[in-house]
Amino acid sequence: MIGMKDETGTPKPVYILAIETSCDETSAAVVKEGYEVLSNIISSQIETHRAFGGVVPEVASRKHVEVITLIVEEALARAGVTPDMLDAVAVTQGPGLVGALLVGVVAAKALALAWNKPLIGTHHIAGHIYAGRLVQELKYPCLALVASGGHTELVSLEAEGRFRIIGRTRDDAVGEAYDKVARALGFPYPGGPHVDKLAHEAAEAAVLPRVWLEPDSYDFSLSGLKSAVLNLVNQSRMKGLKPDVAAIARGFQESVVEVLVEKAVRAVRATEARQLLLCGGVAANRGLREALAARCESEGIELIIPPAVYCTDNAAMIGAAAYVKWRSDGGTPLDMVADPGFSLEDWSVKGY
Repeated sequence: MIGMKDETGTPKPVYILAIETSCDETSAAVVKEGYEVLSNIISSQIETHRAFGGVVPEVASRKHVEVITLIVEEALARAGVTPDMLDAVAVTQGPGLVGALLVGVVAAKALALAWNKPLIGTHHIAGHIYAGRLVQELKYPCLALVASGGHTELVSLEAEGRFRIIGRTRDDAVGEAYDKVARALGFPYPGGPHVDKLAHEAAEAAVLPRVWLEPDSYDFSLSGLKSAVLNLVNQSRMKGLKPDVAAIARGFQESVVEVLVEKAVRAVRATEARQLLLCGGVAANRGLREALAARCESEGIELIIPPAVYCTDNAAMIGAAAYVKWRSDGGTPLDMVADPGFSLEDWSVKGY
């Protein structure tokens, strides 16, 4: 499905209002033609959840309820777009925290019904991947390395909107492992940025294992590495010594980054991908960005990394992915439900 045409038969631009509430950011954006971000408003709950050392689902849901209307109103105002100009309302359908997802889904349904606009249920990880489209045109086939708090995956895009997962974590996601290691080293939530910063300041790196799994596997495993960090910390304390947190942070980051980069590059070659996309919240990690950029330059691989604002959860990325679905399959029935276990491959577009 495409946008309407004006009186001369020229296609009108497609405007999508997108809503994202999958975890602890409440966000709304207006995206034009799937790549031009007219507004992208984000209300973060980090300060609220820091006191608990992590996201509390019930608290996150209440915070979404408190601000969702204001965030949507601000997104429309900043974009200079009125409801009658919109072609559709998009919302993250899943995966995510079910209570948080419900707030966004109910809000989007209400707006779509009130404004008589189609609804587009959108996959959260598809949004992270299509954040790359906000930077430049994608070339297919391409490969996405998804690294976030809840997901670590290698996803092959054989054509626009068609996803095939070729590798995923078997236990902890990268962002989850960073936060757990940060907690062990005494850093507050969210811990990933603290570990990244300290890793760059460290003079040396603690020796930690690389988890490669089977020789032909594109899967990841981080629980063993996390346990190795905890062992180092505990061994130092048992000896009455203060753990060298800088060296541990650097060793941990180097271990994670080496495996992510190597498997991503190997997957690019195997799938004959024309581009590699780094996406998800951990894509903001300086160590990963620098290592992947250096390796891709030496290998002659075109790398796309969105700016940090499009790496963490935001509605602009949902608008970008929703546009792909809109062009192919149109809207989603109003009886669609929030789905915390939503399958990326099942969300793939059906065709044009």
